[in-house]
Amino acid sequence: MNDWQKKSPLDWETYVNKRVKVAADEKNEYEGWVLTVDPVSASVVLANFLENEPVSILVVLGHAVQEVNIMQDADDEMKARLSRIFEPEESKAYSPEELHKMKNDLKKWLETNHIPVTEQGESGRTLCVAGVLTIDPPYSPEECSSSNEIILSRVQGLVQSYLEKQQ
Repeated sequence: MNDWQKKSPLDWETYVNKRVKVAADEKNEYEGWVLTVDPVSASVVLANFLENEPVSILVVLGHAVQEVNIMQDADDEMKARLSRIFEPEESKAYSPEELHKMKNDLKKWLETNHIPVTEQGESGRTLCVAGVLTIDPPYSPEECSSSNEIILSRVQGLVQSYLEKQQ
């Protein structure tokens, strides 16, 4: 086990949103913005933004990492770009204000129909129905998630009918 693998998740967290140079086995070097570090394998997930191309994602496996050097901290714009990399395409089409309005409108409609709903998550973006189903942005039937297939099907139907009435 190398020094990198011996670090704790709190140590690795300090590398997130930083431009780094990773020295790996066999004298390989990789550069990029750290999206995350896997706490089990110590693998480093790097992102690079190339001109006129989609973002490039590279994973350097934890056992191969010899050294990680921080080259640059991310500014607010870069932090925002990094946080949007794995966002679903649909949610990118809406502004934060539009998503907030969509969430509140759907929540109000569900409550009007006597369906228990709460907001969850650190930013309150996810709706939780009856404690067994979640609805993520952009609050469509496809964004519903539950292990209970009967509830999932019924709530997806309700959300679909709500969206059809909105149009």
